[in-house]
Amino acid sequence: MARPRKLYKDRLRKTGHAPGSLMHIGEVKTDAPAITLIEYDNERFRETHFKNVQEGKAYQPDGGVYWLNVHGLHEPDIMGEIGRRFDLHPLTLEDILNTDQRPKLEDYGHYLYIVARLFDCDAQGNLMSDQISLVVGRNWVLTFQERPTGKLNDLRQRLKAGTGQLRKLGADYLAYSILDAIVDYYFVVLERVNDATEHLEDELWQKPSTKLLPRIHMLKSDTLLLKKSLWPLRELFSTLARGEHDLFSPETRLYLRDVYDHTVHVIESTEVIRDLISGMQDIYLSALSNRLNVEMRFLTAVTTIFLPLTLITGIYGMNFKYMPELEWHWGYFAVLGALVLIAGVMGFSFWRRRWL
Repeated sequence: MARPRKLYKDRLRKTGHAPGSLMHIGEVKTDAPAITLIEYDNERFRETHFKNVQEGKAYQPDGGVYWLNVHGLHEPDIMGEIGRRFDLHPLTLEDILNTDQRPKLEDYGHYLYIVARLFDCDAQGNLMSDQISLVVGRNWVLTFQERPTGKLNDLRQRLKAGTGQLRKLGADYLAYSILDAIVDYYFVVLERVNDATEHLEDELWQKPSTKLLPRIHMLKSDTLLLKKSLWPLRELFSTLARGEHDLFSPETRLYLRDVYDHTVHVIESTEVIRDLISGMQDIYLSALSNRLNVEMRFLTAVTTIFLPLTLITGIYGMNFKYMPELEWHWGYFAVLGALVLIAGVMGFSFWRRRWL
């Protein structure tokens, strides 16, 4: 996932360009984009991989529903050719190449343009995000991703095996299935974030440390990022489920309502985790304050013990010629014993009060 500052820098390159200009905004890639076409109906399934856009130009689908997926958005020429093939608006192509879009839904008449964000965690537990752009037509679906995540492989296997209703229904149901898979990964990510939150909370109670504060801030940033993606996604599903677009059949809209409910559930879970993280910040500050109070109390007790000792040694350290105990044979030992006795009595008293 590109950092926001990096994306803002990339956006500056577009300054002065006309709307609809094809310019990739995102991570710079060196490998070639991957283009995959899946054609299917109730009886057949065919998957074709294209090495370049020229192979795709010469290909003619046999009918049914087809799903074109593109991994890698750093070659605008490919996007331009796909746009001409499917009569996509230049603003749609511009948004596809801009990989820091918020989830949204746009109606272009003969197709719908949908933006969603797919989240996952890497091996170190860091949150990763990938933009998935969907273009949904009457009998076709286009998907665009910046990198191959493999998160839609299960969906491809279901299509290949012919299980469920995927092969029996149209492109709208395929689009729903893709969106449903994206929402399912929110649950996976939330489970990992919740586990990390509980583990961090246990550490905070057992041994609060300044090393935990960056992890608290990281978790808070992750939940904020999830929330920023979930709220517009909820509105997107609400609009589709209400039936404002005829590209989605009444039967598919029923499934979209279910995804809407899942999205609401994820939002509520995110809010709960965010409250827990905010509570952990309060616990951390409270523990830090308590530790400071304990240390200050200890230092105060030690200082208090040394006050009478300092007073006595200060008196006998005065440079007077005639002092009563100066000529006494046991004077030094008597003063030393008094110092030890006073320190011992005061130390024991503070220990009884749990100040030491």
